[in-house]
Amino acid sequence: MPKVLIIEDERNIAELERDYLEVNGFESDIATTGEEGLRLAMTNSYSLILLDLMLPGMDGFELCKKLRKTLDIPILMVTARKEDIDKIRGFDRGADDYIVKPFNPNELVARVKAHISRYDRLVNQDYEQNDLQFGSLCIQNDSRRVFVNDEEKTLTAKEFDLLNFLATNPNTVFTKEHLMERIWGFDSIGDVNTVTVHIRKIREKIETVPSNPQFIETIWGVGYRFKK
Repeated sequence: MPKVLIIEDERNIAELERDYLEVNGFESDIATTGEEGLRLAMTNSYSLILLDLMLPGMDGFELCKKLRKTLDIPILMVTARKEDIDKIRGFDRGADDYIVKPFNPNELVARVKAHISRYDRLVNQDYEQNDLQFGSLCIQNDSRRVFVNDEEKTLTAKEFDLLNFLATNPNTVFTKEHLMERIWGFDSIGDVNTVTVHIRKIREKIETVPSNPQFIETIWGVGYRFKK
């Protein structure tokens, strides 16, 4: 049974999330502070984390950054802060999705299911070709590791999925909407800024000069392509 960690300081919201998740077949734990959430995440096995931003002590941004140093499971930020800059900060620190309060509990459950299902499929997928090599860049599908000039680069789960998808379809232009649907499993309910932020983070990790990318090109007005 998939297990979800809920990190939320408002007990009524945390219990609402827990109740809807449990009705839909999920187990869940609740943490009301960032420190407690970090401890639980590091000592238990979870399929996904629901993370509030406005936490006492360590806030959600800082906590997400710490979690991403070790975990690649989906992290969904749940918060009343709906400004684009907050969304971008969240994605920049490794969040996979962003849900604004007040939210529809059924939509929350749908997103949890979609993220866990997609993550499980990608992790357990059998690849015909284990390694992809493009000059200094090596993508190892079996171990989900990325190397540039033999130096390993740490990518989040979604960063790896996005890079791997583009690299396995070189010289093909994909719109942000297509990438959102293919990697995140959403179309109209997804925020295409998610793709933009993840592309930027990937470039920072694999490109020698991120502002003049060698691998992932921006096709202005259309989307992105991996240049082989």
